Amino acid sequence: MERAVPPTVPLGQMEVFQALQRLHMTIFSQCFSPCGKFLAAGNNYGQIAIFSLSAALSSEAKEESKKPIVTFQAHDGPVYSMVSTDRHLFSAGDGEVKAWLWAEILKKGCKELWCRQPPYRTSLEVPEINALLLVPKENSLILAGGDCQLHTMDLETGAFTRALRGHTDYIHCLALRDRNPEVLSGGEDGTVRLWDLRVAKEVQTIEVYKHEECSRPHNGRWIGCLATDSDWMVCGGGPALTLWHLRSSTPTTIFPMWAPQKHVTFYQDLILSAGQGPCVNQWQLSGELKAQVPGSSPGLLSLSLNQQPAAPECKVLTAAGNSCRVDVFTNLGYRAFSLSF
Repeated sequence: MERAVPPTVPLGQMEVFQALQRLHMTIFSQCFSPCGKFLAAGNNYGQIAIFSLSAALSSEAKEESKKPIVTFQAHDGPVYSMVSTDRHLFSAGDGEVKAWLWAEILKKGCKELWCRQPPYRTSLEVPEINALLLVPKENSLILAGGDCQLHTMDLETGAFTRALRGHTDYIHCLALRDRNPEVLSGGEDGTVRLWDLRVAKEVQTIEVYKHEECSRPHNGRWIGCLATDSDWMVCGGGPALTLWHLRSSTPTTIFPMWAPQKHVTFYQDLILSAGQGPCVNQWQLSGELKAQVPGSSPGLLSLSLNQQPAAPECKVLTAAGNSCRVDVFTNLGYRAFSLSF
């Protein structure tokens, strides 16, 4: 369902109200379905829209194919993060995480399966949950955000089993080193922290802003994005986007990008990043900027790669941020089209 029109807006002006909503929309999060044929996108109004990629990519696609097949109210506030398993879509808002069955969503029956709130220090505390991370080896979900902690939830029982404390300001992003298993977290305090889930302890801290080659005091010290690939990590935000060797805590490549980056990912032999500005940036590991591909939004907050083997025809990169549109790239060279709320 659409968000209700406020009582002060006459019903005859509903289209105007919805147009204003789209004008001021921000898409914070996106996630592909387990079959790879659908994309979920979450916005600042608490709505989740489901798009059919297979329909939008069809040779017979029309403008209507690029609109949601269903939109529903998931949270009262923004949908900051989403992740997916084979059966469930998990979405995070202010102080809560909800589970939805993909089978029910696609049948347009959008009732939440459950809603959980981490054990916060006081009942008055409702911090935003900025990041969700699945840990398949222990069948758990990690939540992190405004209370500066990483909360682990057992997906079988729904119980919160541990809280990892160390950050001194809110957490923006999480990444998994699957083989260990270890989790990386980046936050407003300017640190990236490495947690060993086997012993539930912090085992490494990198204060990125204290490295002169990374520091950019005019942008602040916050870490807004990170990704990991084996012994390597890339992170950015206030400090420069930087490639690190984790074992030695050494910055090896500083990427020459002045605009703060909000999302980063490894892809084949490249690093993809996005943030302030409309472009998806493609970097060589050496630091050379291979390409900047413009999109339709003035700023980007998330990138998502659809690599589900079940739907090779829907293998795309999607980018979203400060608009009502999700840009779709069928290859890394250009934007093919945009989906829109």
